[in-house]
Amino acid sequence: MTTEKQFIRPGTIEEAVQTAQLHISSFAYLAGGTDVVVNKFQGNDNSECLIDITGIKELNSVFIDGDFLKIGSLVRLDDLKHHDLISDNFLALLEAANAVASPMLRKTATIGGNLLCENRCAFFNQSAWWREAVGLCLKCDGDICIATGGKKACFSKFVSDTAPVLISLNTSIEVQDLHNSSIVPLESIYTGDGIAPRNLSKTALIRYIIIPLNQVFRTIFKKLRPREAVDFTSLTTAVSLFNSNKIKIVIGGVDPKPVIVEGNIDDDKELIISAALRKCRIVDNDYYSRTYRKEMIRVFLEQSFLELIN
Repeated sequence: MTTEKQFIRPGTIEEAVQTAQLHISSFAYLAGGTDVVVNKFQGNDNSECLIDITGIKELNSVFIDGDFLKIGSLVRLDDLKHHDLISDNFLALLEAANAVASPMLRKTATIGGNLLCENRCAFFNQSAWWREAVGLCLKCDGDICIATGGKKACFSKFVSDTAPVLISLNTSIEVQDLHNSSIVPLESIYTGDGIAPRNLSKTALIRYIIIPLNQVFRTIFKKLRPREAVDFTSLTTAVSLFNSNKIKIVIGGVDPKPVIVEGNIDDDKELIISAALRKCRIVDNDYYSRTYRKEMIRVFLEQSFLELIN
């Protein structure tokens, strides 16, 4: 006997969260669908209820609130470039958004969805029959990490491209849950656990991305991937230089969570790069080898420092 699937389209964020609570045992939020639909096709998501949040109008807004720029979580990646508030102040965010997937996919993918996209691994993001043939991993009810051979930890990689830039800008997010909303640093929601990569409750939704204004001198964004379109990141770096000469480095694609290193633009660059390399838990679960991705961290950071100084 097959279970009847449900598709629900709430009109407000509060209604969406309440609906999620009613279907807590098996649901998924649906926005751009670029992650959810693929995971369902691969058999990695078997939710019986889809809650389509695209009709929530307040989540499509971009505006200034005091000293902060607020971006609704449903703003599409392709639409970011149409907002002067973003193009005039945060060019690196536009670069990161334009590096996601392909032009067609960016017309449906949302910024909130990119922040919450599922961690990926070459041994997990495959069809169901492929995973069964090679053996199930920790992320899909197996008893071993195929990439490392270990039995304790999953190292599926964090692949959001917009999150490293936003974290480097000291961005916060407003999270709406069943009974309350809260504002937390974006970096705080990522756990470093490849199986459960975020510490948000199952029903929580991002309402706004909140970026401080008038604090950053410049941000450099770089991404490594096999092709210039479609492919998820093998390495993403964002380096922000603040008016105070402080720098904040955020690295994605080489660890189950964003890797963050802070310092000063006048600090010994070799020490900063060494600190970054030590923090990255890189494993062979990507198109490129672990060794090559590690070498490219150094290349990207050295290039970024030169671009910031010149």
